[in-house]
Amino acid sequence: MERKLRITVDGRKYDVTVEDLSDVSSLPYSQPGMVYMPPAAPAAYAPPAMASAAPAPAPKPAGPAAAGDVVCTLGGVVESILVTLGQQVNAGDRVAVIEAMKMKTPMVAHASGKVEAILVKVGEAVETGQVLLKLA
Repeated sequence: MERKLRITVDGRKYDVTVEDLSDVSSLPYSQPGMVYMPPAAPAAYAPPAMASAAPAPAPKPAGPAAAGDVVCTLGGVVESILVTLGQQVNAGDRVAVIEAMKMKTPMVAHASGKVEAILVKVGEAVETGQVLLKLA
C-alpha cells in the first residue's frame, strides 16, 4: 500500500510517496538465504565487447537450483564452510560465509535436509545465484 507523506530535511519540505513493505510475501527475497534469479537473456543477445577488457573467466557450469539447494546471494569469496557432508541442517542454519568487500555474509539453508554435496571450496570465488550446497 502506498502512502503520501511530507518530510522535512534541513528545513526543506518534501512530498514523498512511501510503499509499505510489511507484507514480505511479494518481495523477491521473502526468506533468508533466498536469491531472486531474473530470467536469462535470450541466447541471441551478446553484450558489446570492450576492446581494453581482458576476457572474463568462464563461469562454473551450474544447473538450475533444486528446491533444497543453498545458493549464493552475492558475489564474493568463500570464507568458510560451516557444515560437512552428511550433516543434518535445519531451515535458517548457517552453512557458509561469503566475504565481499571486507564484509562477511552468512549463507543460510532455507529448507531442512542432509548435506548431499558441497560444491565450493574455501577461498573460491563465487557468483550470485551459484549453488553452494545440495541438500537432500
